[in-house]
Amino acid sequence: MEIEAAVFRKILEPLSIERVEIDKPSDREVLVRTVATGVCHSDLHVIDGLGRFQLDRPIVLGHEGAGIVEAVGSGVKGLKPGDHVVACLSGFCGNCEECLSGHPNLCTGAIVARSDEALPRLSQKGAPFRQFLGISSYAEKMLLHENSVVAIDPEIPLDRAALVGCGVLTGVGAALRSSGLQPGQTVAVFGCGGVGLSIVQGARIGGARRIIGVDKFASKREMALRLGASDFVDSSEEDPVKAVRALTGGRGVDHAFEAIGDAKACRQAIESLAIRGTATIVGVLPPEEKIEFPWMAIRPECKVQTSRMGSNRFRTDIPLYLDFYRQGRLKLDEMVTKRGRLSDINEAFRAMKAGEVARTVLSFD
Repeated sequence: MEIEAAVFRKILEPLSIERVEIDKPSDREVLVRTVATGVCHSDLHVIDGLGRFQLDRPIVLGHEGAGIVEAVGSGVKGLKPGDHVVACLSGFCGNCEECLSGHPNLCTGAIVARSDEALPRLSQKGAPFRQFLGISSYAEKMLLHENSVVAIDPEIPLDRAALVGCGVLTGVGAALRSSGLQPGQTVAVFGCGGVGLSIVQGARIGGARRIIGVDKFASKREMALRLGASDFVDSSEEDPVKAVRALTGGRGVDHAFEAIGDAKACRQAIESLAIRGTATIVGVLPPEEKIEFPWMAIRPECKVQTSRMGSNRFRTDIPLYLDFYRQGRLKLDEMVTKRGRLSDINEAFRAMKAGEVARTVLSFD
């Protein structure tokens, strides 16, 4: 079957819209008609050559997709044609030590992608393509392992639900799952893009009493304040560490989050902590990047930790966060600051780099 997809072929070059073949669902696989996909910074990392991804063949990027199941393979349980679903890159095996200990986001089973020896899910004139993170949502259809998918309430708009497959799941989860945030504590979020704004929302939902958004783009101020930040620091105009300390009476914050994937921002987050504070690194840094900071610049008994995909258990967390949306506690409509079609993918990346958007959503219907 032929579908239209956005194909990545060479570092630092625009994606091309091409016709690609997609296979039929095999054992435990589902074929999903893509309705909407968010445009995430992790895809831009690949285009810019900053990620550890095999570039030996073309890749269909995208990993924040939602759609409707069209067909299921043998052995699929709990999913059927017509189901509305969200895809998630935290596909799990259910049998490894991490899965069995309650951490499926750290699964080591590696079952959600087909092996290189099997028929490829995506190809073009017999040449295999790589499927990005087991998803490839920049395409009219997605062929997914059943453990990379969760069914959702069909009443929830899929163009909003798509965001919860990655950026919102990562950010809200970093605040509510990974960090150890307690009601009444203080928070600083370094980077107010899609993930950072989701951290802001997670901190608000979790009962933080002060939430300081930090970004080098002053245009992020209004959105950060609208989604729950109590204060905003323009890091292009002032030292964010000094600003955060000034806003907290010199104390620093209980929790600082880095949501960019930048070593300097990581250092600033660590240096803005209060005594016994916790810095949670959420952004994805280049593989060889180092985080360095003066030992005496941090307060006693601080912790530095990472968060992978918001420490999620996405089969339960995605429906939970969508319930927050239904209740008006999680604001997804406001996060969609730009819309387009698949042909607008390169413009979406330009807008992301320029700091013009919280999230761009591309629709297929």
